[in-house]
Amino acid sequence: MKYDLIDRQLFIKNRKGFMDAMKPNSLAVFNSNDIYPIGADSTMPFQQNRDLFYLSGVDQEESILVLFPDCPKAKHREILFLKETNEHIAVWEGEKLTKEKALEVSGVETVYWLQEWNKVFYELMTQAETIYINTNEHYRANVETETREARFNKKIKEQYPAHSVAKSNPILQRLRSVKDPIELDIMQQACNITEKGFKRVLQFTKPGVMEYEIEAEFMHEFLRNRSKGFAYTPIVASGNNANVLHYVVNNAKCKAGDLILLDIGAEYANYSSDMTRTIPVSGRFTDRQKEVYNAVLRVKKEATKMLTPGTLWGPYHEEVGKLMTLELLGLGLLDKADVQNENKDWPAYKKYFMHGTSHHIGLDTHDYGLLHEPMQANNVFTVEPGIYIPEEGFGIRLEDDVVIQENGVPFNLMHNIPLEVEEIEDWMNR
Repeated sequence: MKYDLIDRQLFIKNRKGFMDAMKPNSLAVFNSNDIYPIGADSTMPFQQNRDLFYLSGVDQEESILVLFPDCPKAKHREILFLKETNEHIAVWEGEKLTKEKALEVSGVETVYWLQEWNKVFYELMTQAETIYINTNEHYRANVETETREARFNKKIKEQYPAHSVAKSNPILQRLRSVKDPIELDIMQQACNITEKGFKRVLQFTKPGVMEYEIEAEFMHEFLRNRSKGFAYTPIVASGNNANVLHYVVNNAKCKAGDLILLDIGAEYANYSSDMTRTIPVSGRFTDRQKEVYNAVLRVKKEATKMLTPGTLWGPYHEEVGKLMTLELLGLGLLDKADVQNENKDWPAYKKYFMHGTSHHIGLDTHDYGLLHEPMQANNVFTVEPGIYIPEEGFGIRLEDDVVIQENGVPFNLMHNIPLEVEEIEDWMNR
């Protein structure tokens, strides 16, 4: 891996948190992701199952973690199963985890090779009454490919029909949403890498550059700072392209006088950052662009202040909608009649700001978190209002990643990334 070794105390703590929430005499199993084929002998770059990584720090394929806190054998209360490495694999694929290295990474003392799986797991299941299976229940999940985890879940219910089945996901949703200080440090590193990429782009951008050239500048800076690259598919949307919310083709020429919406974040050690900035191709905003930009910025600042312990998801977004409505009235995009006659299920402001303001972020860009529960300290959220005006040929979105504090306003992990109009223009004209 490119990233520095993570303190294994994080994974030890995460496993304890999960096991403390398990039912008596139960075990839980977590599988790595598959390596997915593209065609012929080509594969996609490996991405680890985030739950397995969260609980173990293991970042390679063909890995299994078993947690059985009530196991009669103390050494079987935490077990890692790994693909056995050898000289041939080292030559063709590179170094894999040894048992000693797996202990160093994860803190799990009992490590078996995968060929011992069937024998050991059968013994464990004779001692357990309940098995926790892991499923992806994120509110935005859309899984069309059968995962390694899904195949395991199907097989295990057929092989052991007398066992009770429980779900790991509700426990993980709660645990993963509250970040440990070690995680916050990693996320800060991801944001710092994003900052470097953005400052590079501010001095690179000029009329005539292609959107994909800007994307390449980000990637160059990310890779040279030990990131694998983008935390999600990057958006480099100039002119009216910014009014396509998930514009990712990034193949247009950036024209003088236009704005560019950049929705881009670096990953680091599997953790995401998520930044959006909107910059002028020519290095200066027009008066109208500046007017709309500052309206979005005011909403962002006020929305950020609302992210405090106890805040509820639904009412938060309603309040942000009210702020945006006032700004759109001030910009002349809405009038009083629009607001008085609005559909309460699709308020008038949604014509120009049609997406949510915040989402959890962490190991996933849209991370786990229970939206029906009050927000709490060390939740990390994005804040990303926008105004999209196709008839004027531009859209503006601004986004930072912030950590909810016990008291006061959230801590902005992106506080060093230029945001104010004057900062942007200064960087672009140095």
